Amino acid sequence: MTAQLPQPAFWILTVLAAGRRHGYEIMREASEASEGRVELKVTTLYAALERLEREGLIVADGEEVVNGRARRYYRITDAGSGRLAEEVEVLERSVRAARERLTQVRIAPLMPTSAVAG
Repeated sequence: MTAQLPQPAFWILTVLAAGRRHGYEIMREASEASEGRVELKVTTLYAALERLEREGLIVADGEEVVNGRARRYYRITDAGSGRLAEEVEVLERSVRAARERLTQVRIAPLMPTSAVAG
């Protein structure tokens, strides 16, 4: 079994699954996609990008200078897409298990408090 992706890596791969992006776009889109639950800091982002690149899950895909600032672009690899798909499947199975248990709690008959005390 593959280890769970850390949240920053999950959201970076999720953003890059939609196409080539540069660092600031990745940070902004990860925040939007996670509904603000994930706010990537610059140091966290670039450490995660380096790790994902070493693992072959993403690749650098060019640079350009915009308003005097260099932008490095990244894209997801086939291996990265596969790894993200695996993670999504694990999360979906986890959600199904939790929903089943919540349903069981809701439909289980409640014992009257007098029966518990007796």
